[in-house]
Amino acid sequence: MDVSRYLELRVAPKVVFDHLPERRSRPRFMVQRGGDWEAVTWQAFADQIRDVALYLATEMKSGDRACIFAPNRVEWLSAALGIQAMGGAMVPIYGSSTPEQAGYVVEHSDAKVVFVDTAPLLERVLRAWSFFDAVERVVLLSDDLDPQAIAERLRGEGATAPGAREIEKRFVTWSRARALGAARHREEPEAFARALEAVSLDQPGLMLYTSGTSGQPKGVPLTHRNVGVNGRDWLEVNAPLLEEGMVDLLWLPMSHIFGFGEAGAGNQLGWVSYLTDPKQVMEKLPEVRPTVFMSVPSVWDKIARAAAAAGDDAKAQKETLDALTGGQLRFCLSGGAGLKREVKELFHRHGTLIIEGYGLTECSPTLTLNRAGAFRFDSVGKPLPSVELRLAEDGEILARGDNVFGGYHKDPAATQACFAEDGWLKTGDIGRWTDDGFLQIVDRKKDILVTAGGKNVAPANIEVRFNDDPFLAHVVVYGDGEKYLVAGVWVDGASVKAHLEKQGADAADEAAVRALVQKRIDRVNAELARYETIKKFALIDEPLTVEGGMLTPTMKVKRKKVYERWGETLAALY
Repeated sequence: MDVSRYLELRVAPKVVFDHLPERRSRPRFMVQRGGDWEAVTWQAFADQIRDVALYLATEMKSGDRACIFAPNRVEWLSAALGIQAMGGAMVPIYGSSTPEQAGYVVEHSDAKVVFVDTAPLLERVLRAWSFFDAVERVVLLSDDLDPQAIAERLRGEGATAPGAREIEKRFVTWSRARALGAARHREEPEAFARALEAVSLDQPGLMLYTSGTSGQPKGVPLTHRNVGVNGRDWLEVNAPLLEEGMVDLLWLPMSHIFGFGEAGAGNQLGWVSYLTDPKQVMEKLPEVRPTVFMSVPSVWDKIARAAAAAGDDAKAQKETLDALTGGQLRFCLSGGAGLKREVKELFHRHGTLIIEGYGLTECSPTLTLNRAGAFRFDSVGKPLPSVELRLAEDGEILARGDNVFGGYHKDPAATQACFAEDGWLKTGDIGRWTDDGFLQIVDRKKDILVTAGGKNVAPANIEVRFNDDPFLAHVVVYGDGEKYLVAGVWVDGASVKAHLEKQGADAADEAAVRALVQKRIDRVNAELARYETIKKFALIDEPLTVEGGMLTPTMKVKRKKVYERWGETLAALY
């Protein structure tokens, strides 16, 4: 595909309006209502963006920030682009955030407006109301949400919640906000175009909060240039696999830069994006038959396991893959965590290349990618055209380029700490180069364990080998300063119970559970160097959750928190 017409740097909402004349009546999104797919045209999408932008222009000024706390829906993206179109910075909040986590982001970002959807998330907003002092408006993406009723129930439970008068003053429905914006458009037809043209590439359009595996999350402002340069590189590198008008099954949360980037690519290239959610993605794949599919490793793993279960016959494996994916995949991307090499190899044997790369939020986010003409499955690819990478003396990956952010929001100390003296960004990841120029990730710098024998061990490299194990929910390796490694193990109760009962064993028998876990650990130990093997383990019943503070909103384990909570249990294994 010739992507040259898409390589001009533009603020994200301008992309939609620049292509509107040619796409106006075509579907941009397909959404399910009552079991049927309904189209949302490019014109309807553009109208939403324009209306909300003109409404926001009366509530905030250019440079202000607005949060979005909602599951995926067309209005999510319309709100995001509307914020950007009037010169604001969009701040997404992960849907899994607790009231305290959501409240922290709202307060720390100095948000003036918050968009929210669904009763559970609205309840979290109301529970965190003490964080909302600086918020001018809360916009309800669904008109049938009833903040008064939820607040009344919370007050009845003894919780602090806003009163009826405050809700009436500060809350507005999506339809009301759009109506106000549309009225302004009728009065001033040029107001939207004027506001959009005034947005500079060098002002922040997006502020993402890091997952916070240790300490409070940090705000990462990204300018339109940061994101635009990265998007341009992404299009150039992937051009051989991309086409205009492709069919996309979009299920990744737009609150994560992976999902937001997927939506942005669709805006650029005129894709038809079918919206679904994590619970339905496997069901919708064969129904939608997408040509584009982007996912975290868990879905790719699930599909690959089903194909492998079809036996060694290549035809049977291919038929299984086609049945599960719809058989039309052309552009496939995996991100969020490392995908196992055997999964990539299985798909590739049957004609599907899964692209994988490496990056971080502070880099907008991509630094390297494998690509159609140059890939190695034991690597994260080669640097993007606008990216410079080098390795520090200790192997840490350092990055430089127009996609790299300028510093954390209201945190000069953290900003200073993340840049080397010569201005290169310290990624915190340890890497190495292959002889043919591909980057391999060894580990997180701060997560390296040093055994009593002086061996450096990357715990994440061990833990990732359990990612596709159906019986183990989490494995956390422990052993800094010790003679050998041990682990905390959290089993998938339903899978273990079903398996043991099928084997005629008692699922309540701890010895049977431990025997099953030991087999899974033995399988992984066989792939490791002796000093990397797990010698003992502790079964832990208390689940790891976001609410409990043990997982980030993106479901990453907070290793330090786990060590604090169960360190004595793990140390007792020695």
